[in-house]
Amino acid sequence: MREMRDEDFKQAVVRAITLTAIATVALLPVVAWRMHWQSAVYLLVGAGISASGLYEWLQMMTTVMERMDAAAGEGGSVPVRPVGRVVMGFVLRMGLAVAVLYVTLTALDGSLYALAGGLMLGLVMLAIQAARMMRA
Repeated sequence: MREMRDEDFKQAVVRAITLTAIATVALLPVVAWRMHWQSAVYLLVGAGISASGLYEWLQMMTTVMERMDAAAGEGGSVPVRPVGRVVMGFVLRMGLAVAVLYVTLTALDGSLYALAGGLMLGLVMLAIQAARMMRA
């Protein structure tokens, strides 16, 4: 069994984001056909929030790993990203997600199941990637 590296975790999160996008594109026509276009928009919004959350988590994880490597003397001369910028990006993304979610919920009459499904897509895809990593 080989040792996991930081790059393996980064690639797993990127693959989870990619799988979230692929699953969303595949599910949109089905949801639009079965639950109408409003629910398809709910799915799209939920999946977008989920994928952007994974991206922000990747940014935070990368910044923390860079700082740990720099503190251990393994980072070489690579500049370390400021944590404040990453945290500010996270807070802004959360604010934008809440605003988009609020507008979507008040403007459209779709299925909350589609929204919950979209929000869960990123978590499911990340769990799939974690299972693949554990198996390897």
